[in-house]
Amino acid sequence: MAAPNRSRRRFRVVAVAASVAMVLTAAAPAQAAPGGSVTDLVLKQLIKHMTLEEKVGQLFVTQAWGESATNPSDADKAKNQEYFGLDTAAQIIQKYHPGGVILFQINNNTNNPQQIAGLTNGLQKAAISSGTHLPLLISTDQEQGIVARLREPATQFPGSMPVGASRNTTDACTAASITGQELRAVGINQNYSPDSDVNDNPANPVIGVRSYGADPALVASMASTAVRCSQKYVAATAKHFPGHGNADNDSHTGLPIIRRTADDWHKIDQPPFTADIAAGIDSIMTAHIEVPSLDPAGDPATLSQPILTGILRNQMHYDGVVVTDALNMDGVRIKYGDARVPVLALEAGVDQLLMPPKFDLAYNSVLDAVRSGELSVSRIEQSVLRVLRLKLKNRVLTQPFVNEQAVSRTVGTPQHLAAAQTVADHGITLIRNDDKVLPLAKSKKVLVTGWDNGVTFPTRAIAAGLTSAGIAATALPTGSVPNASAVASAVAAAQQNDVTVVVTRSSLLALGASQVALTNALIATGKPVVVVAVQNPYDIGYVPTARNYVASYYYGAVSSASLARVLAGTVAPTGKLPVRIPSPADLNTTLYPIGYGIGY
Repeated sequence: MAAPNRSRRRFRVVAVAASVAMVLTAAAPAQAAPGGSVTDLVLKQLIKHMTLEEKVGQLFVTQAWGESATNPSDADKAKNQEYFGLDTAAQIIQKYHPGGVILFQINNNTNNPQQIAGLTNGLQKAAISSGTHLPLLISTDQEQGIVARLREPATQFPGSMPVGASRNTTDACTAASITGQELRAVGINQNYSPDSDVNDNPANPVIGVRSYGADPALVASMASTAVRCSQKYVAATAKHFPGHGNADNDSHTGLPIIRRTADDWHKIDQPPFTADIAAGIDSIMTAHIEVPSLDPAGDPATLSQPILTGILRNQMHYDGVVVTDALNMDGVRIKYGDARVPVLALEAGVDQLLMPPKFDLAYNSVLDAVRSGELSVSRIEQSVLRVLRLKLKNRVLTQPFVNEQAVSRTVGTPQHLAAAQTVADHGITLIRNDDKVLPLAKSKKVLVTGWDNGVTFPTRAIAAGLTSAGIAATALPTGSVPNASAVASAVAAAQQNDVTVVVTRSSLLALGASQVALTNALIATGKPVVVVAVQNPYDIGYVPTARNYVASYYYGAVSSASLARVLAGTVAPTGKLPVRIPSPADLNTTLYPIGYGIGY
């Protein structure tokens, strides 16, 4: 494409400045004017003077590799070359003019807060010096808990399900507000959170503890609170519409089919998204799921006009940005292929296309669809307008850069860390205490054993917390799949202690056979055993002889510290199950209902 001439470049700079000034100075910036609001009229003038290539670029959110926008490592250059044929994120931005960039730990983007701030400033500099002069939406998935791209020293909250267990909307607001503040401080202005799925399928392999729970009213209350509180700082994104909570397979590797009736969808999955829209949600992410009762065509919701335009736009009256879930997931790629998916998504009602696996192919497929008349220019401009509105509302156009020297004044402060600990304390749920062994007596010797993944060691963290509370505790991690030798060692150690705390973790519904064997062997010693489930709370169904059982919903340090406090009795267990615990033999049989939880 020919480079825009200098007069056009100057016009775009002036137009952006004019739109910003209009919003900041107008007495009633949203006041209707012929053809739309004053703001929209100015933004439409900006769009009018963009090239087609620049307009289409605004519809994409891309990943890129490297901790720097201009100076990545050789390994990161190789990944950028593989995906884009370019070396750096800055070159990708200058060629394709994307509307947004998403950051990942695995892409070497989020190593520490200071580095992230430098990266985002570099990305924004590249965008502003490109043809559009438009700053970027810079996003990530900071749901907290098991999905958090920014790790320590950024503040770590325990995630959605333990907040749901607390039944405390103040905690939901605290987690969303602090997360938003810290993201904004490092230059991330959009968070793909909150998860608004109602996880009522215990066998769901991809949502689970990412959800606030299985009760639509609970999820609606928590998610909409998170929306209001996070959007003081960043754009929030409700996901995954029309609802991923009843899936029984993973949309990363297949296409889940949600076999609800339309009436059940309205009762179960819709309420959180309705509440999010009422709360002013900035963007909504689609799900790569098939819902035959809403669209019998067999298409994933991401590509479904009846779902995205018919229901979300027309029935639910949502006019914000709709962004796809990642287009490199198999759930959306199976039926049509990578060239057709971006075009079909836009035809369905999507505004932004997230992470297509072959970026140049996707970008040119959209351009070709416009040039052939399959997609109209007005349809493209409709989505560009929504994207620019979002950038303007969230101060992306006015304040794209951050102060790299000030990051530590916001990220991981003692006040934020203390708030996260309080939130984690409130979610710990006591299910059984038949032996009345909890709280642990200071006179007892305690073994803490069980699950770890070689990176996270909740056994050690819990033991350290008990020790600091004056309880003699020893840690003996057994790994994620304990073998016979590890089981024998744990049993021998248990016999030398008064009480054993065994950590279990099922990432799916089923607790692994090796963890079941370890737990049953410890119970067989005759010594009191406290089973602690540190992800999904369903583990007790697989060890029914466990007489003492606690659920924390997360295995990170903040939840391990709270577990130790509850076990020691310095904090009371106040959480209530936000999901039901079923019988493994019959998932329709409930062992412990939603709302169950006991105290000491």
